[in-house]
Amino acid sequence: MAYKTLTTSSNDCWQQQMSDAVKSVAALCNYLELDSTQIFSNNAQLNFPLRVPKSFVDRMEKGNINDPLLKQVLPVSEEIQTIADFSLDPVGDLTAMATAGVIHKYHGRALLINTGSCAIHCRYCFRRNFPYTEFQLNIQKQQQAIAYLNEHHEINEVILSGGDPLLLSDAKLGELIKQMKDIEHLKRIRIHSRLPIVLPARINDSLLKVLTETNKQLIMVVHCNHVNELSAEVGVASEKMRHANIILLNQSVLLKNINDDALQLGLLSEKLFSFGIIPYYLHLLDKALGTAHFEVSKATAILLMQQLQAELSGYLIPRLVEEEAGMKAKTIIF
Repeated sequence: MAYKTLTTSSNDCWQQQMSDAVKSVAALCNYLELDSTQIFSNNAQLNFPLRVPKSFVDRMEKGNINDPLLKQVLPVSEEIQTIADFSLDPVGDLTAMATAGVIHKYHGRALLINTGSCAIHCRYCFRRNFPYTEFQLNIQKQQQAIAYLNEHHEINEVILSGGDPLLLSDAKLGELIKQMKDIEHLKRIRIHSRLPIVLPARINDSLLKVLTETNKQLIMVVHCNHVNELSAEVGVASEKMRHANIILLNQSVLLKNINDDALQLGLLSEKLFSFGIIPYYLHLLDKALGTAHFEVSKATAILLMQQLQAELSGYLIPRLVEEEAGMKAKTIIF
């Protein structure tokens, strides 16, 4: 399907915005008028450093140590605690690795680890400890991945993941999509990306042209946890993707003291829908080492869902799910 530009201009500065991302806790706290010595742990960022685009920082409230967007990215001392049941590979990605760069857990779907890079380092990330150097796709591994997809006729959907697949250049994404074009049993390409939310400048005309030069149905699963993340620029990016006939879904993670509130979850669903994005999944936390301070109990999560059910139309209510290593599908909790 050919993509026609929504406007005559496009925003091609996303690479510069990536380069200018905030990588220093001191710089972040200085901009937000906070005392960095009181609210973060240097040890927590030794293996998982801070990274956050300035456009996302601009959505945070200055002077608010409890800002829900800040709490998603700020390294804190709780991350270096060892907690029972929290592990390096909480959802069994490594045991489900069919070939380098290909995770094949569920019938009909295979996931490609396209890159280990992200535009933002979310502290609750379930792949924060993933050995990307060993498993992410390079040129040789990509050929092996395409061969695997060709050989497995039961796979009708490919999921591009990472890291964040939209950090690949247009040329690399285009080549990958081109290689999948002739795999007849593939029906859909699903892209999981945080960039449409945290770096909406990435959704420019050149990217959309590359994505839509395919005979497969395209699905973009964005990742937004709080209504404050949904800026006007995110709305423009969403409109461009919908104009390109890309189906838009959102998945969130339920995070303690960030979005574990029925009012906030309801506001998020309402605004997502106003942007043309369907609330899809609300995940219980994947128990990655270093993330225990974000955990919300299953009982609390169910109560929140019951409150949402009483207030919202059904199509605004995401499914509450949990991913468990070794299972053949996500477990639907509510």
